[in-house]
Amino acid sequence: MVATLQDLFGIDAPIVLGPFGGLSSIELAAAVSDAGGLGSYGLYGYAADRISDTIAALRSATSRPFAVNLWLPTGDEITPGEVDLAPAIAAVAPLFDELGLAHPTPPIEFLPDLDSQLTAVLDAAPAALSVVFGVPSERLVSAAHSRGIRLIGTATTVAEAVALDAAGVDAIVATGAEAGGHRVSFLRPAEQSLVGTFALVPQVVDAVDVPVIAAGGIADRRGVAAALALGASGVQVGSAFLGTRQSAATEAHRQAIAGAADTGTVLTRAMSGRLARGIPNRAMREIETTGVILPFPAQNWLTGQFRAEAGRRGDGDLVSLWAGQAAALSTSDDAAEVFAELAAGLGG
Repeated sequence: MVATLQDLFGIDAPIVLGPFGGLSSIELAAAVSDAGGLGSYGLYGYAADRISDTIAALRSATSRPFAVNLWLPTGDEITPGEVDLAPAIAAVAPLFDELGLAHPTPPIEFLPDLDSQLTAVLDAAPAALSVVFGVPSERLVSAAHSRGIRLIGTATTVAEAVALDAAGVDAIVATGAEAGGHRVSFLRPAEQSLVGTFALVPQVVDAVDVPVIAAGGIADRRGVAAALALGASGVQVGSAFLGTRQSAATEAHRQAIAGAADTGTVLTRAMSGRLARGIPNRAMREIETTGVILPFPAQNWLTGQFRAEAGRRGDGDLVSLWAGQAAALSTSDDAAEVFAELAAGLGG
């Protein structure tokens, strides 16, 4: 018999906050955990010390279980020494100039060392570690379980889910093509892994022996009820929570989510070099028009140099407006109200 998410994570309701890499907030993660769900925090790009500090801050903010998230390497990541940044910097120079920013110089590295990140998480021992873009190693699975940490894998296809199940993860997020943010495919190109939630979830449920968490296109009680009817043990929700005032999204981003139509999102590599779903804005369109998009993580580093300043200024035209296709279904800007609406779909 498949364990319940409640028993697995020590939570009251099988509702998981989507872990936003770069857009997570202590306040939102704690709010979801305090409401009885599993709050999550994305640690993409965080060095070990910052990971330790963040998990300590989460523990101070909530006494309930929470998850943190890391990106696994797919093997195609490039280093600063492997790419000529000059053409891409020149292509987006007008965006830097508009913000009055100096054109960036190549960094020593694009991303922190994964081993140091994992060590920091393992030492801090949160209730759960979720991973995207791959299968955790046998060593990581063993180390996490020895510390009482549950592991959550993320799949965009049935084959990915089967690989995660075989590796020993405790639960699997089946994320449909409707979901906002990055498409976290790892066995086949993301463009070849765009399975919708309604098709993906029941097939994953039939193929694995661990609880399945449905994600993508779920923003209200109807989506939750549908996910459970498909055999999911719970749901992971991103855009509906990202649109709340407790998230780290800018006001411009939250307004864009609130105003997004069903056809208001697109898939693009412009902002990070990897395929992701978001709301089109000027930065996305101008980068796509140049045709100069670096591989990941170089492109993500490059756009991050102007996105950070644009975010501080509240400029929605020059940031990543990640959102899913059902974003407009959530009509509240308060995390507690969003959680209550989702919980209403759980039934008795």
